Amino acid sequence: MTLALVKGQLDSAEQTPKRALEKWKVFRDVAEARQLLGLQDRAVAVLDALLTFYPHNELKPDASLVVFPSNAQLSIRAHGITGTTLRRHLAALVDAGLIHRRDSPNGKRYAHRDQAGEIETAFGFDLEPLLRRAAEIAGMAQQVAAELRLFKRTKEALTLCRRDVRKLITAAIEEGAEGNWTQIEAIYIATLATLPRSPSRQQMAETLDEMTLLREEIINQLNMQIKPTKTDGNADRNGCHIQSSNTESIHEFEPRLEKKQGANLSEIIRPTTEPPKVFPLGMVLRACPTIADYGPGGAIANWRDLMTAAVVVRSMLGVSPSAYQDACEAMGAENAAVIMAGILERAGHINSAGGYLRDLTARAKRGEFSLGPMIMALLRSGGETQKRTG
Repeated sequence: MTLALVKGQLDSAEQTPKRALEKWKVFRDVAEARQLLGLQDRAVAVLDALLTFYPHNELKPDASLVVFPSNAQLSIRAHGITGTTLRRHLAALVDAGLIHRRDSPNGKRYAHRDQAGEIETAFGFDLEPLLRRAAEIAGMAQQVAAELRLFKRTKEALTLCRRDVRKLITAAIEEGAEGNWTQIEAIYIATLATLPRSPSRQQMAETLDEMTLLREEIINQLNMQIKPTKTDGNADRNGCHIQSSNTESIHEFEPRLEKKQGANLSEIIRPTTEPPKVFPLGMVLRACPTIADYGPGGAIANWRDLMTAAVVVRSMLGVSPSAYQDACEAMGAENAAVIMAGILERAGHINSAGGYLRDLTARAKRGEFSLGPMIMALLRSGGETQKRTG
């Protein structure tokens, strides 16, 4: 007996249920929500055995819900569970607030009956908490079921995305598409290696975000290679600027606009028309670990911290407020912060951070700049290694 158990019994006495419920429906909800209730499978089996001693199919609020089987009888109906294990799981059911103990003066379980054979007073285990908490337990069961459905969908999406990336890399290698596919494959393997043997849904969702980004960048690179070369001279102008800014390390992943025959590849890849997305924060921090030093308290826990750090870095690198504001308006505040993190990571290779940011902003407005290749290039050029060793 504990104070918490006493409080639970007093609370149950004050909350009288108003309608009868089918006992096996409540039991199924308990079985579904057992992890949220802190119960093991054996405890659910003991509850199943207890319910078999209640003679009616419905738990009625105006009836006695006390069952009084002996440990030997319970053990038989719980598939031969040992006495020690039985007592432990009975205590677990009490602690979970699913049953209450109704102790007799001598500690035995029994009932007093009237002349008609009806039970007047019973001592044993009271099933009333099951009736009182039925709606709450049903909600928990629905929550578990929804989480399970989401888990399965996330797992299916990750499997499909992983398969797409594997096929794209294989097709690109077999057809001799331009690009460092060995390094791209290494990123693919490293991304999957972060998943534990039994991942949670959140872990799978994070891996799915990174794998989706990798797929989009592979499709973008292959898609640009099978398009005809543009004749407006933009590529030449961009190439001159990159050369003068000495930023080939950041842009080494960006595809060149070259005409390349590739019928099979064109059947696999499809042009992407979706607007630029905000990339996973975890991937950004692995690609640009230095930015974390400028976050609040020397760390970055969310996007707000990253944008705060980007403002500090902007000032430190001599980027004007107007240039940074233009970048935010063109690409979004989050993506502009990611670009500042990338510029900081390669600051030694950029002559003018402000001029470089304005050039990227202009290219973004023309639809000629994608943030993904910069992130992937930084991951390959050392950002991932620095994060792991730091």
